[in-house]
This record gives sequence, structure tokens and C-alpha cells, in this order.
Amino acid sequence: MRIFFLIAVAGCLSFTEWHYNIDEAKILAKKEHRLILLNFSGSDWCGPCNRMRTEIFESDLFQQFSANNLILLNADFPRMKKNQLSPAQQKINNALADKYNNKGLFPLTLLLDADGKVLQQWDGFPKMKTEEFIEQIRTFTEAAK
Repeated sequence: MRIFFLIAVAGCLSFTEWHYNIDEAKILAKKEHRLILLNFSGSDWCGPCNRMRTEIFESDLFQQFSANNLILLNADFPRMKKNQLSPAQQKINNALADKYNNKGLFPLTLLLDADGKVLQQWDGFPKMKTEEFIEQIRTFTEAAK
């Protein structure tokens, strides 16, 4: 039997759960009355994508906000052979790109309603603080309630 321990730093440990299938994200968004934040990334080649992940998405502030307000959806397009996705996941991501990112922008972040309609779009790394990024999203999440 294996036992795992999680140690909370500063009394708070939060995890942001990312989804990788839009159909699953839509079902959850409808069930939980949330919006979907779709992020297109190139995890092993896109510097601004990685910066967005570490500076915004992994911040405590964003994780606390998203835990109660968003369904997070990621469409990753790695280039290195060792990081390639399964053919099934590549097909899902390609379909997302065909629908929402036909210009191939990275990073591209979209705020969607539970039906997949685009409410807001951020091209590239947002030139704002995490707090400002959250406030832009909050205007939509509060209106959706």
C-alpha cells in the first residue's frame, strides 16, 4: 500500500484542473453554471504561452478565482517528438483550432459561454496584471449568473 501526503504551504493548497475536451467542458459549464476559458498553447516552444501559464494561470489569485467561476480548457500544440499528444487528443485540438483559432495564434485565450460562443478574446500574452485579467473575466462571469 502506498501513502501519499500533500503538504500545504502557507495554509493553502489549490489545484487548477484543466480539461482537454470541449464537449466535456460544455457539459460541466452547463451543470455548474460557469464559463469556459479556452487556452491555445505551444507548451514546448512558445515562450509567451509558458509565461502565461506560470505568471497568470498558476498564480494563487487566478487559481482561487477559476476554481469557482471557470471551466478551464487547454488545446496544446507541442512540437517536440517526445511531447507529442495522442492521435485522439491531436484530433480534438485540431478541431478546436479549426473552429476557434484558424489563424494559428499562440497563445490565444478565449472566454466561452456554456454553448461555446466566444464572449472575449485575448491574443498573445495579456499586457496586464493578473488582477486585471481576472476582472475582465469577472464582468462576464457575474453577468452569466
